Amino acid sequence: MTTPIVRRSTNQSSQSKEPERAKSLLLAGRRFAAWAAEITLVVTSGLIPFGIGVYANSRSDLNRVPLNPVLVVTQRAIARPLALPMSYGIPNVAWPTNILWTIALLAPVTLSWWQLYLLAKTGSTIPKRWLKVRVVNEQGTPPGLGAVVIREGVGRWTVPISIAYLLWRYSFAFPNLGLFTFLSLLMIVGEGIGLPSRRGRRALHDQLASTYTIDGLLASNKQVQSADANDQAEEWQEGEELAVPQTNQSPNLWRRIQQNPNLTLFGVGLTSMTAVLATLIGTQVYIQIQQSQRATKQINSQQFLELRNQLNSNSGASNEQRQSAILAMGGLNDPESIKFLANLLVSETNPSLLDTIQQALTTVGPQAIPELKNKNQFLVSELESVGSTATQERELRQGRLQRNQGTINKILSVYSGKIEGVDLSRTQLGQSGTPGSSFFNLVLDNVDLSGVKLKSANLNQASFKGSRFRGVGEDGRWDTYDDAIADLSQAQLQQANLTDANLSRVLMSRTDLSRATLNRANLSNARLFDAKLNSTQLVGADLRNAVLERASLTGADLGDANLNEANLYAARLGRVSAIGTQLSFANLTNTDWQGADLSGAYLDRANLSNANLSATRLAGAVLRSAQMENVNLQNADLSQADLRGANVAGADFKGAILAPIKQDPADQFVETPDLGSVSAVVQGVDFSQAKNLDAKQLAYICTQGGIHPRCP
Repeated sequence: MTTPIVRRSTNQSSQSKEPERAKSLLLAGRRFAAWAAEITLVVTSGLIPFGIGVYANSRSDLNRVPLNPVLVVTQRAIARPLALPMSYGIPNVAWPTNILWTIALLAPVTLSWWQLYLLAKTGSTIPKRWLKVRVVNEQGTPPGLGAVVIREGVGRWTVPISIAYLLWRYSFAFPNLGLFTFLSLLMIVGEGIGLPSRRGRRALHDQLASTYTIDGLLASNKQVQSADANDQAEEWQEGEELAVPQTNQSPNLWRRIQQNPNLTLFGVGLTSMTAVLATLIGTQVYIQIQQSQRATKQINSQQFLELRNQLNSNSGASNEQRQSAILAMGGLNDPESIKFLANLLVSETNPSLLDTIQQALTTVGPQAIPELKNKNQFLVSELESVGSTATQERELRQGRLQRNQGTINKILSVYSGKIEGVDLSRTQLGQSGTPGSSFFNLVLDNVDLSGVKLKSANLNQASFKGSRFRGVGEDGRWDTYDDAIADLSQAQLQQANLTDANLSRVLMSRTDLSRATLNRANLSNARLFDAKLNSTQLVGADLRNAVLERASLTGADLGDANLNEANLYAARLGRVSAIGTQLSFANLTNTDWQGADLSGAYLDRANLSNANLSATRLAGAVLRSAQMENVNLQNADLSQADLRGANVAGADFKGAILAPIKQDPADQFVETPDLGSVSAVVQGVDFSQAKNLDAKQLAYICTQGGIHPRCP
């Protein structure tokens, strides 16, 4: 078909240029507004249930359940590429939160697919329909689902965000999420502005999907011949002859293949030859590697048999020859030799040979740990089966276990920082045995134990002073997804020494740390759910954002510890010493502090709803803007405590001390204390709904600026 030629005079072109530009700008504004409305709808559909879920999770009167596994998997899938810090284990949330956060995950996905379906079938989403913007293909009809997926999924989002991610990931600012957000917005806007083409300026997503964004106010069902308002403006140029684009002449891949059969055949042939050569080379390399591995394994097996024969009791080899054979066997790094050495370690009685076996296993390194772990568990079961009366047999088996433990101890010390992923779960590395027996003391001071799995391991009375249980991972940056974090959940660490240890973000759910020493330890963001910390020393420890839900800290020393924003929901803190402890913004709902000493503690903006603070010492404590609904303050000492802004509705003040003991609250009606004294600690506090206030307490409250209906 011939292309019709249309001529335009210079006057007509100049007269129509300004209105066309105005229409183009108007369409661009409506397109941007429609896109912003689409994003707002999707984001809002997720933020609303998420925000309600956060509020429900802050309520103390709702039962708590494990987080939905789907949400856990989604959280980890998002955390990995964005290098977000990951808290291992499944957290507990309020039961409505599980439902609301699941809705917050599903609602945006459902709404997005519904908008894509509308765009594919009608050419407009709901916001585009409102703003009279349509998307059509080259035939002027709705684009269809395939084109829409390419347009939105690939062109609009995948390409610009992938470019932004690569620039961010390998920049100096990684893992700064602010920069990634800025780069993503920049790339999305740049892609939406469009690239020049033969038929006008079009966005990349429109070019990839062969679609056009047109003005719904001007389009009609019978006449859709142009691409969009930009194409209409570009078709008429001053003093030039332009061809009106015909839809049946649009180039596509199949037409190009038909027009260039020889070139297509050459490309297919070249691709096929390349694939065949790559397959042949890859197969040959794989065969060579397999043959080399089999040859090495066969040589190691032969050497192992020869060395094992030398170590037989009837071989006649001297002590020096046996030592040489043991060291040579350690150098083989063969599974059979490792197993043989692990067995020989517990069966040999010659002291010099035992030292040599330990040296050989240490040479093997972390690869020997799995076999030593299996032997450790076997020896523990043997030891438990021996009766308490068989003293000699018990000491013999105890000695074997200690040699195994000592070898593991030595490997962990020598290969510090290179043992990530080593699994020592349910291993006996703490003190054991009956009174009078010799004990083993695990000593791993200033050792890098990042990423080691010690779940349910016995580490009683071990020493980890200054050791690190968390590393930066491969990217060399803290607080990213690949951080190497140890697992100490359900481990036995009674009386262990963890002074100055780095336990940040470490999983320690249900871990027994009774009477342990954790002074100045870094426990920020650690998960200590239902952990036992009875009589534990935590002086100066960093517990910011730590999860201590339902943990037991009875009798613990928290002096000068930092628990800002920590979660201690339903924790047991009876008789705790928390002098000067920082607990600002902490979740202390349903906690039990009976008989604790919180003198000088910082509890500003903490949530103490339904907490038991009976018989506690809160002298000089800062309780500004704290949530203290229904808190039990019976017989508590609140002298010099700062309660300004606190919510004490339903709080029980029976027998509570509000004024210093030497001061008579009745005298406050006569003389008002000076500014800056203890008289200002209840100024502006509403005691209208407080319980069990006696006459002296009311007198003190009224004269110090407190609010109560009985105040004159």
